[in-house]
Amino acid sequence: MAKTAAQLSIIRDRTDDMNTSAARETIGFIGLGLMGHGIAKNIVDKGYPLTFLGRKNRKPAEDLLGRGAKEASTSRDVAAASDIVFICVTGSREVEAIIRGPGGLKEGLKKGSVVVDCSTSDPVSTVALAAELKALGIDYVDAPLSRTPKEAWEGTLDAMVGAPDSVFARVKPVIETWAGRIVHIGDTGDGHRMKLLNNFISLGYAAIYSEALALAEKVGISPPRFDSVIRNGRMDCGFYQTFMRWTLEGDRDAHKFTIANAFKDLTYLESMAGAAGIANPLGNATKNSFAGAHATGPAEQFVPMLATHIGKVNGVDLMPTKDGKKQAI
Repeated sequence: MAKTAAQLSIIRDRTDDMNTSAARETIGFIGLGLMGHGIAKNIVDKGYPLTFLGRKNRKPAEDLLGRGAKEASTSRDVAAASDIVFICVTGSREVEAIIRGPGGLKEGLKKGSVVVDCSTSDPVSTVALAAELKALGIDYVDAPLSRTPKEAWEGTLDAMVGAPDSVFARVKPVIETWAGRIVHIGDTGDGHRMKLLNNFISLGYAAIYSEALALAEKVGISPPRFDSVIRNGRMDCGFYQTFMRWTLEGDRDAHKFTIANAFKDLTYLESMAGAAGIANPLGNATKNSFAGAHATGPAEQFVPMLATHIGKVNGVDLMPTKDGKKQAI
């Protein structure tokens, strides 16, 4: 029996879908933290076969399994199951262990595969790893992130990518599953260099806001009065708005980036400036603001809580009140 034009169109569409699915890269993912869980969720939800490395916190793993992803027990097993492996962990020390350590990616990566580091890493380490893997026929990409876990979950992160043109073209469709804005900044290593510059600016803002709030309180201008001038003025920005939600509202989850990670990134910036032979006095001043908070505060404190720490050092109370009660870091 002859098929109608509509039936033939449906068959063609299904064939195209099957061919697209068959052509899709298999993806590996390591690092289901605050950012990584949302990124991995978007990769699998948008049709890519995903194999991930589980962790002690089982909630992200169970969520991904429910979405159709597969779990592996070692980094080597993730590599063996994948064409492209994404890493999203704290920094270079962790990335190097994942790649080079026992049961690591190097033991399972196939020639022609790609590793994409979404961590905020030291560019010196990034370039060294890229050369090491290139000798094995494996490409290395740095694609660090900007924005927060909220945007990671929504698939609207910013990504700054360092990769040769042909490798960027290969990984871009996967990055598009979780990023709303993708900038191909240059070759491998340039993504991490730009990320450190980006964080220098944002964390510099945080240090300035914190000191300004402490000084304002010291001279009798409360955080709400301070905010009434800055908000909606020329000095306002998206970073300011999420930063201030802790001091003004006691919202500890508005900007979930830890002081420990901020301090780590600023030490990487210091190293990069030293290697480039440039004086970096403002970077060092920013690093020292976070160093004090990191040394004395609990590990789980987030960047906006720097204001509370700077206030305490200067004898003013910037601990926020929520529902009539003082909050605790």
